[in-house]
Amino acid sequence: MSLSLSLPAPSADPLAKLRRIFRNSLTSAHTKRAYIAAFNQFFALATESGRSVSRALLMDYRAQMIDRGLSASTINVRLSAIRKLISEARENNLLDPLEAARILTVPGVPTRGVRLGHWLTPREAKRLLAVSDRRTLIGKRTFAILSVLVYCALRREELSRLEMRHIQKREGRWVIADLIGKRGRVRTVPIPSAAKVALDEWLAAAGIEAGFLFRQLLKSGRVLTAPISAWSVWKSVVTASRVAGIDHLGPHDLRSYAVSRIMPNHSYLSCAGKLLTARHAAYSQYKDDSCDGLRA
Repeated sequence: MSLSLSLPAPSADPLAKLRRIFRNSLTSAHTKRAYIAAFNQFFALATESGRSVSRALLMDYRAQMIDRGLSASTINVRLSAIRKLISEARENNLLDPLEAARILTVPGVPTRGVRLGHWLTPREAKRLLAVSDRRTLIGKRTFAILSVLVYCALRREELSRLEMRHIQKREGRWVIADLIGKRGRVRTVPIPSAAKVALDEWLAAAGIEAGFLFRQLLKSGRVLTAPISAWSVWKSVVTASRVAGIDHLGPHDLRSYAVSRIMPNHSYLSCAGKLLTARHAAYSQYKDDSCDGLRA
């Protein structure tokens, strides 16, 4: 493979330095995983074709993904990864600035329309919460997980990192205080009474007084100190939704439902991007001027 990048002396992995620089420029674990995958695919194409890194190579990579029928969002994420790679290579004197500027002009793939996802009805939400066997310890944990997702609009990563110190009483109301969410954003989330009851039931049964709220369980029923993973939260939601007879339901769909219940007049829909994503604006045609009073 002929590279225009100024790499160090040959080694077992000639791209090791560039991959390390690229990885260190990223913060989110999910972004690292997705961007490194795009990195590997891009250089696999370069190796296969025997071509140097150039605008033409990136255009071929883009065309290849389109031919494979990948969605516009998937293609654009991978192109963003390569643009980030090119920028880092330029800043570290591994790529000529003029060539980098040409590569960065590769356009993304236009998106048409917005996916709505699965929107729960209140009846479906009640059915989902009813499937957990609250007589067992794992059932109490699952019920608490589902309750917090349904009532508090948390992301699964946020829920898996919750600690006892986050549960505080402010002005007579229970809240999840100083929660650090996506992109390091800090916010405080109110806890409705139904979610608080579910949490208290789980914490009392598990004997948790400090540390992580949602912890791993052994088959023997022993509660470990390690927290559950974000994937465990996803599995809990998917398993419960299948039992409840609700197809294609994920944790983010419960977040969507929670926000729609918090703001039943759908005023948040005219403020796309302040709470969730643009897809919520496509769910309704409601438009009003109440966005000015909205506080995330």
